[in-house]
Amino acid sequence: MRVSGHPEGRIVGHVQVKVASRVYAVPIQEAPLAGTSIEAGFFTEGKDGFGILVDSGAAESQQRAIIERASEEAAKFISRKFLN
Repeated sequence: MRVSGHPEGRIVGHVQVKVASRVYAVPIQEAPLAGTSIEAGFFTEGKDGFGILVDSGAAESQQRAIIERASEEAAKFISRKFLN
């Protein structure tokens, strides 16, 4: 897996996403998104790049909500990509 997403982003952790009997570590990137067209949430990039992007300027509760929603999207993506 390759991670990218935002040129100013930094990895702040991972979320474990369980799909079937496997557990995948999905990286969480934090970056300043104010004034950009980039949206926070689950992202894919290229053939193998994916992760979760949160706005470094957002409140912690907003970041947590984005991570929860993006984790669900990641599980769907991983299920379609790797298990079909």
